[in-house]
Amino acid sequence: MSDNQNLLAEQRRALILEEVRRRGGARVNELTRKLSVSDMTVRRDLDALARQGALEKVHGGAVPVAEASTHEPGFEAKSSLELSAKEDIARAAAAMAQPGTAIALSGGTTTFALARHLLEVPNLTVVTNSVRVADVFHAAQRSGAGAGPAGSRPGAATVVLTGGVRTPSDSLVGSVADAAIRSLHFDALFLGVHGISVEAGLSTPNLAEAETNRQFVGSARRVIVVADHTKWGTVGLSSFASLDQVDALVTDGGLPAAAREEIQERLPELVVAGEQDGEGFAGAL
Repeated sequence: MSDNQNLLAEQRRALILEEVRRRGGARVNELTRKLSVSDMTVRRDLDALARQGALEKVHGGAVPVAEASTHEPGFEAKSSLELSAKEDIARAAAAMAQPGTAIALSGGTTTFALARHLLEVPNLTVVTNSVRVADVFHAAQRSGAGAGPAGSRPGAATVVLTGGVRTPSDSLVGSVADAAIRSLHFDALFLGVHGISVEAGLSTPNLAEAETNRQFVGSARRVIVVADHTKWGTVGLSSFASLDQVDALVTDGGLPAAAREEIQERLPELVVAGEQDGEGFAGAL
């Protein structure tokens, strides 16, 4: 862990959570030494993470939360987790988007990070069921940077928001979203997931979101999953796709070697962001 005393609170909390998960728990005095901050700062961080449901405070420290398969964290709770990994994944995944194509982005904090990088890809048509993702593109259009006479930047993405019922992770799901997605065809789908495993495939704790994601997968020529290493081995209540329906997984360097071998045996392409020339390692069968 870094000993930089000037870490932003969200970065410091992400480091704390990573340590708690990696070791199965951590004591306050251990965290103060690793982060070079005061006991009071660590205790405030633990309080904040506990309020988000990201960990459980115990006497003298914290332990991971044993999440049920139906537990669905909110967008804010997830947005502070694995920040650097999500940024690396987003950068690598954006390089896979071809200018002038029709793509879909599901909801999630990783696809939210990806959306910011996709602003640089010209002439995309983007369909999403994520309010947060749509806001990224709409805010860029409103900024007026490089805008033409019609008020949009040259090459700015055309964005379609599906409509539907809002989930805790700010995704739109249900019959309205499903019907909209079912009627469309995408060159590529960039899909965030709650969990991914050999046995359960791709899964989510939200039944309605599972059905909406099935529609996304069924409407895409190419399915690209964007998921940090903590999603591997996690299983939600409802599976919505098997691994043989996935064309590529973009993940980060925290993925264990054994998991990489399992994935490369089953998927056409594995991209580990940040492990090739500073950008990413791609492995394909």
